[in-house]
Amino acid sequence: MRLASLASVGSALLLIVLKLGAFLQTGSVSLLSTLFDSALDAAASIVSLIAVRQALVPPDAEHRFGHGKAEPLAGLVQVAFILGTSVLLLTEVIDRFVTPQPIEAPEVGVAVMIISLLVTGLLILFQRHVVRRTGSIAIRSDQAHYATDFLVNCSVIAALVLSAALDWWWIDPAIGLAIAIFIAATAVRIGKDALDMLMDREMDEADRTRIKEIVRGHPEVLNLHDLRTRAAGRDRFIQFHLELEGSLNLSDAHRISDAVETDVRAAFPGAEVIIHEDPAGVVERRASFRYH
Repeated sequence: MRLASLASVGSALLLIVLKLGAFLQTGSVSLLSTLFDSALDAAASIVSLIAVRQALVPPDAEHRFGHGKAEPLAGLVQVAFILGTSVLLLTEVIDRFVTPQPIEAPEVGVAVMIISLLVTGLLILFQRHVVRRTGSIAIRSDQAHYATDFLVNCSVIAALVLSAALDWWWIDPAIGLAIAIFIAATAVRIGKDALDMLMDREMDEADRTRIKEIVRGHPEVLNLHDLRTRAAGRDRFIQFHLELEGSLNLSDAHRISDAVETDVRAAFPGAEVIIHEDPAGVVERRASFRYH
């Protein structure tokens, strides 16, 4: 995760330098939009790097559940960067529609965008590998940025080529407008994921169903209730009440609970599993909302 964050920051800084030079030569607003996006990526990647370092800190006396929520907090900061960038870009696009400007040296812009495609493509492949290994929301947010960058770069190449070949002045700001809207939509999606994690939203229903099937599949378990799940960065927390035969002694109940915990951990590696054993048929009085 740390290596992916460093690679992201390095890639963004490299692309900023290349795109700034290309924009100064071409004056393309669609290329400017990718420069804004790369500047956003650099800022967001630095935030992600800080968040990942914090999220990987082991639990301590003051943070018994770890530091995983540093990742969704970073996601919200990234959303602020993204929305701010889209507003700035929209302002520039409107200005270009009002006062059209021709694109100069389009071949320079095309060459820079091809280099950007190669750098971005390699980074996305590496980030996908890291997300599969860790499930990091910070790295996944970064990957979302660069996945949109890849599509944006292709669009900018098309805008530069069409503007030069057909003298369509409007295609450049039009693609810039589409990119601004696309960037804002990405912010909304990332913000939703981050808020879900900060608000302790339940894991996906498919995962909850899988947990129930694993628990109920144990031959000595009668049922379960009050299943509660949440995630904090790459960490997942699962807790439930295990319904067992009331005549079991404490040692047998503990043995069954350990076996169930082992099975759940095998299906959800790294998850923290908390189990409370209950005699089947006993109705508990609880003031809190009951999960089934």
